[in-house]
Amino acid sequence: MRRRDFLVAAGAAAALPGAESGLTPVDEAGYRRLLEAGRGKVLLVDFWATWCAPCRVDLPLLVKLEAKYQARGLKLITVSCDEPEQEADASRFLRQLRVSGPAYIKRSADDDRFITSVDARWSGALPALFIYDRQGRRAGSYVGESHKAAVEAALVKLL
Repeated sequence: MRRRDFLVAAGAAAALPGAESGLTPVDEAGYRRLLEAGRGKVLLVDFWATWCAPCRVDLPLLVKLEAKYQARGLKLITVSCDEPEQEADASRFLRQLRVSGPAYIKRSADDDRFITSVDARWSGALPALFIYDRQGRRAGSYVGESHKAAVEAALVKLL
């Protein structure tokens, strides 16, 4: 690739929403695709936001859980529920924690439809954790402040 072509391609990538922050925008269809792509692994999906104090406490613990059980098939997926103007803060927070897994940011035309597509019983309250088994079926959920021991026990049963 010639230098000029590279610079044009790099500029186009930077124009994509989320490209500069490293967070991938996800909507309802994208969420279904990421769950499908995770089949064969136990997925721990964390919905969080920088303005949510319990989220900021839980996320480092979830990163440690993933490190502990990654070799057994656990994959942590983070989905920021921050507004577009908070995206850089969300990305910075994930970098500080050294979150290794895929990092997403919710970008849906209809928040209620997105929330219902994840779980019809979920109000959208944060933090929210959803656990999926290796076949992609939801195996558990925790909304609000969760107890690390309970989450870890649920994960271990699936690993």
